[in-house]
Amino acid sequence: MLDAHSPYRLHFAQNACLIVLSLLFLPLSTFILLAGYIARPFLSNENAARKRIRRGASDGNPGFRPKTILVTGVGMTKGLFLARTFYKAGHNVIGADFEPNGIPVCGRFSKALRRYYSLPKPNEKVGAAYYIDALLHVVKKENVDLWVSCSGVASAVEDGQAKEVLERSSDVRCIQFDVWTTQMLHEKDTFIAQTGRLGLPTPETHNVTSRAAVHKVLHDSPRTKKQYIMKSVGMDDASRADMTILPKRTVSETYNHVSGIPISGKKPWVLQQFIKGREYCTHALIVSNEVKAFVACPSSELLMHYEALPPDSALSRAMLRFTEEFVKRSAADMTGHLSFDFLIEEAVSEKGAQLALLPIECNPRAHTAVVLFRGQEIAMAHAYLTALTPRPSGLEERPNHINDAESDIYPVTPTKPRPNINGSASQPPSPLSAPTPITPLPNPPRTYWLGHDIVTLLLLPLLPILLLLRPNNKKNNNRLTARAYLRAYLRHCATFLTHVLSWRDGTFELWDPAPAWWLYCGYWPGMFARMLLGGERWSRVNVSTGKVFGC
Repeated sequence: MLDAHSPYRLHFAQNACLIVLSLLFLPLSTFILLAGYIARPFLSNENAARKRIRRGASDGNPGFRPKTILVTGVGMTKGLFLARTFYKAGHNVIGADFEPNGIPVCGRFSKALRRYYSLPKPNEKVGAAYYIDALLHVVKKENVDLWVSCSGVASAVEDGQAKEVLERSSDVRCIQFDVWTTQMLHEKDTFIAQTGRLGLPTPETHNVTSRAAVHKVLHDSPRTKKQYIMKSVGMDDASRADMTILPKRTVSETYNHVSGIPISGKKPWVLQQFIKGREYCTHALIVSNEVKAFVACPSSELLMHYEALPPDSALSRAMLRFTEEFVKRSAADMTGHLSFDFLIEEAVSEKGAQLALLPIECNPRAHTAVVLFRGQEIAMAHAYLTALTPRPSGLEERPNHINDAESDIYPVTPTKPRPNINGSASQPPSPLSAPTPITPLPNPPRTYWLGHDIVTLLLLPLLPILLLLRPNNKKNNNRLTARAYLRAYLRHCATFLTHVLSWRDGTFELWDPAPAWWLYCGYWPGMFARMLLGGERWSRVNVSTGKVFGC
């Protein structure tokens, strides 16, 4: 993986090779696109089901009235999936997204959309004013009943602002938290603080605004035998993948590492206890403080393969219980998407091993894991439309904001017993009265992205083999190393074949093939060409969201 210190010629070659790769696959991609269009009349069960639903409405069926639904973020897999979900359920779908680089996003070409709008992206100069005005224009022009926000991390707070303006200025309802809730959940320090205030378990976390504050916490580490990792409170692509465990082996190594971190009062960081355990993530639809849909799956730092946990598993039930308790104990009226990242801490005692569930981050927006609801589209659409029912009355006022400490270091997390995953704790959870949320079907199809796997499973593992087998490379030990690499490469090929034959691509649908074709043949080549011409450096890309991680 390239970084900011890699020679520019390697970044140039990286972009050029990926553009060439897209051109090489263009004939095959176009053949699949045309085959999809030819086969559509014979295979389109989605269209047949949609027509039956719409026909029932036109015949006077009082049980269904098509709604007009605006989905933003259709350039990302999660937004495209939800647009297709509402389309299959018989509704009229309006799509919208940012296109700041002038490159159309893949979702604009989806058959599921009745109309598409390109939105101005919020920026530091004008804020969110133009963005909110554009959303309001679309809502009024299209008579939108429901706005489903699926935008990315960069516009999370602006979406909260838009929600408040739209619901004041029109009759639309929004699947989006308000500004206060979004900001509180979005920032790592305030989320951990709020979780602790709600009486839920959290890892030890410190908000730090200076290097001295970092060293003050780490000074006690040998005594407490605790380790930590540092995370930027704000969005920082360059440090996102840095999972350095502190303190390091020596004091000088620790000081050298911390000295390179751009930390200040304007750019705070959190020092969070390192938990050595498995990582999981969740996606939930929240309507009026009730969990309407929920899925949990194993996670990683850059998640590109999705496999749902069984809904009846202990881990999934524990994460659902945490989510339900969080929204139920929150005073604010919560309607939106809610995603948690969890770590599982294992503690060994005389009674055996106990697994504790600890939240480490929250994303107040839709998660790509929503694709695991394939086959549940009608039920999912109905769950979203429950937001159109009148709001429940009597919700308490939201608590005051928490980040009011004077010093540059303070513990965000109170010390408390940690419940294990079967729910036992010093204070048992309150009984749940809410309806059972929608979960994925048994054994749902697992999800991958073909373009990502071609590069990471077929091409990148092949490079070290080719380098070792160069004609001028005669050393026997290199030949032995090449054989080891070859065995590993064959395993990668087997994994790739398994994904192609038994998993589902996150973007491609035979009845709606255009978005996948444009993603690989238009959008990404255009992005790589722009970065090549602009001399930009990047370390990774997320195929599912269209995001480029700069370095």
